[in-house]
Amino acid sequence: MRDEAIRKVVIVGGGTAGWMTAAGISRVVGELPGLEIELVESEEIGTVGVGEATIPQICLYNAMLGFDEAEFVRETHATYKLGIEFVDWTRIGHRYVHPFGFYGIDMGGIQFHHHWLKARMLGDRTPLDAYSLSCVAGQAGKFAHPRPDQPNSPLSKIGYAFQFDAALYARYLRKLAERWGVKRTEGRIVDVVKDGTSGHVTAVVLADGRRVEGELFVDSSGFRGLLIDGAMGAGFEDWSSWLPCDRALAVPCESSGDRLPITRATARPAGWQWRIPLQHRTGNGYVYSSAHVSDDEAAATLLANLDGAPLAEPRPLRFKAGHRREAWKGNVVSLGLAGGFLEPLESTSIHLVQSGIARLMTLWPTKAFDPVEIARFNAETAQEYVDIRDFLILHYTATERDDTPFWDYCRTLTPPEGLAYKLDMFRRNGRIFREHEELFTETSWLSVMAGQGIEPQGYHPVADLFPDAETLDRLRHIREVVAQTAAAMPEHEGFLRRIGCDLTPLRRAS
Repeated sequence: MRDEAIRKVVIVGGGTAGWMTAAGISRVVGELPGLEIELVESEEIGTVGVGEATIPQICLYNAMLGFDEAEFVRETHATYKLGIEFVDWTRIGHRYVHPFGFYGIDMGGIQFHHHWLKARMLGDRTPLDAYSLSCVAGQAGKFAHPRPDQPNSPLSKIGYAFQFDAALYARYLRKLAERWGVKRTEGRIVDVVKDGTSGHVTAVVLADGRRVEGELFVDSSGFRGLLIDGAMGAGFEDWSSWLPCDRALAVPCESSGDRLPITRATARPAGWQWRIPLQHRTGNGYVYSSAHVSDDEAAATLLANLDGAPLAEPRPLRFKAGHRREAWKGNVVSLGLAGGFLEPLESTSIHLVQSGIARLMTLWPTKAFDPVEIARFNAETAQEYVDIRDFLILHYTATERDDTPFWDYCRTLTPPEGLAYKLDMFRRNGRIFREHEELFTETSWLSVMAGQGIEPQGYHPVADLFPDAETLDRLRHIREVVAQTAAAMPEHEGFLRRIGCDLTPLRRAS
């Protein structure tokens, strides 16, 4: 082993981010000779633990760790997820689904949605949701795994993710990480020791006087950013003018028995409410702007819109939208909430941890901590935050709502340059371009732009190579195939029971 090889990694903070990092590092580089991985966490300090919905990329992370999917679903009380339903975002009474997967099939060498746009101009107002198996199946409570062996079926390209108990997920990852050699140290950090010459962190000091020394430190300490901000002063890029929600209340409630494989986001007067059905309970929360509603009013709104009796008191969270200006500074890498926060509207919080781990693995350092590689990590991280930010802003600014001061503020936002360009391209002739391998695909952008009522002025000219009647007939046939395929899929709850899940709901203690 080279003398400059990293021999000791210290992860500060547990929870989902910390244990995802511990499991990921131990799985990928844990067998490097002499490498030690130690995670420091304190039971005195709670974790946020509300990131319960994911996107399909989580399947790649789980596969990397070698998960048995059925065991993982059972252990985390997970349900499957085919998309996100948005209620009252465009206008009150309107809803649409952002699906995982695709719409229809491309025809004539152009994207399917251009044929759908042509049909709309011919008077066919069928919603885009009808052409997505994920939308139709999800709303019908159906689920099945993709079938790549059936290339002509909509099932061949269906995508899925999970909704799970974040605390149970962290516990599951901890069990694996410790099996793979990660050492867990219980203790509250009271001081950080830095090298006077390099400025690098050399150790953290615990309340009982113990020192935990390391060479590479991963900060997963949550919003406070104990190392990346407190010790390294990485700075923060504040996006609250574009994303004004700065607080959330989270509360679990008794399950109503409606375990649709869909996360729901319902617009409220000063923000939005999430609903995440798990096997044993339903997760809920209200993300809101404190400038537009009081905490008490927000709590009343949340509690008045639950499926069942609350299982706890609403838990408050305060945050600011944005990210660290340097996600990696010196020998400290920030992951999870320590690195930044973008509200969970599109279930990206866990993905940002996952992509940060992958980026760190790609740029795994030596003790030299090459500044060129660190700059690459920071540039890619910042760009990913920008891409997600713009997608989130789209939900707020592309709305007809002007019924409250909050929605009037959002509707009249001046969008960032990248989002403004995407909106202009789509409004002209329905063009959608995915830039630099950004997280959200053309399907995702189409889903939200169309779902929020943006009407292009035209469509790709090649769509006119099909006669009008043929276009309408082809679309009708696609709708029928999607509906028939969804009808033949297993019930989601039956699928869960077949893999051994216990769907007994939690009940509030009397």
